[in-house]
Amino acid sequence: MKYKIILGIDNGVSGSVGVVSDEIIEYFPVPTFTQQSYTKKKANITRIDFKELVNYIADILGLTVGSEAFAFIERPMVNPMRFQASASALRAHESVLIVLEHFNIGYRFIDSKEWQRDMLPEGIKGSPELKKASLDIGIRTCPNLSDVITKQGDADGLLIALYANKTLNK
Repeated sequence: MKYKIILGIDNGVSGSVGVVSDEIIEYFPVPTFTQQSYTKKKANITRIDFKELVNYIADILGLTVGSEAFAFIERPMVNPMRFQASASALRAHESVLIVLEHFNIGYRFIDSKEWQRDMLPEGIKGSPELKKASLDIGIRTCPNLSDVITKQGDADGLLIALYANKTLNK
């Protein structure tokens, strides 16, 4: 099936969303806000701004009225040795799923290695090198989005969307 709008979602509160359609290629950071944690210890947590993400997705869907959309979502990191990071990733993941289900957007999960194997050069290892390669390739692929890509620090959501578009619309 050919989808008119493809979303690539780099999961998490520091994540991003790439959008590919016949009309547009867009990229934006996942909207977030900070609030006091729900634990007894004085601390803050970052959460996805659900209402803002709904508005972004509504605007995107409005560009192609009656379109069929599909999303590839990077699988959240879950590691018992990194409990707080895992809890944050799972909170973000649930927010994204609720937004997609609200708009009746189908989705599938992918591991980072899947899209990186196709979109990044061979031999890149380690988070700093992966982020730099993502940044460089994102800017080279979509120079009109270089400001937002540079500010985000990578183009993961965009590269996921481009990978999904190639995979779904062969």
